[in-house]
Amino acid sequence: MILRAALVLLLVAFAPAAFAKTCKVAIGSNDAMQFDAAEIKIAGDCTKVELTLKHTGKMPVTAMGHNWVLAKTADFRSLAIAGQRAPAADDYLPKDDARIIAHTRLVGGGESTTVTFATAKLQKGGDYTFFCSFPGHWNVMKGKLVFG
Repeated sequence: MILRAALVLLLVAFAPAAFAKTCKVAIGSNDAMQFDAAEIKIAGDCTKVELTLKHTGKMPVTAMGHNWVLAKTADFRSLAIAGQRAPAADDYLPKDDARIIAHTRLVGGGESTTVTFATAKLQKGGDYTFFCSFPGHWNVMKGKLVFG
């Protein structure tokens, strides 16, 4: 009986890890203010997303920096506008803003960065927009994230 109870406790302790699934995604950006994908699909069984942003251009971060920001589509425009008032040191994003689901740091040509975030913040079939918050970029550098 004690052995059985210990086995059950062991299984329960490792159950979350057994069901965890990290899905890796890569997206590129360039000196022409473009992402290389207009849509990113994340499978509904993913518990975490590891997204890597690669800047394939040559211009420095101060002139043509890019980041990747995820928000609900309903929050996207107001968040992007608020980000224009934030400093580069804050990746042109308002600090501790609850509308930000996930974001990378700003990178310049030849650089890359990765962010990992839990899908618990996402709803299957929800309406999400990803964008670059560098001033003037968000209106053209954007796409849709599909979860589920």
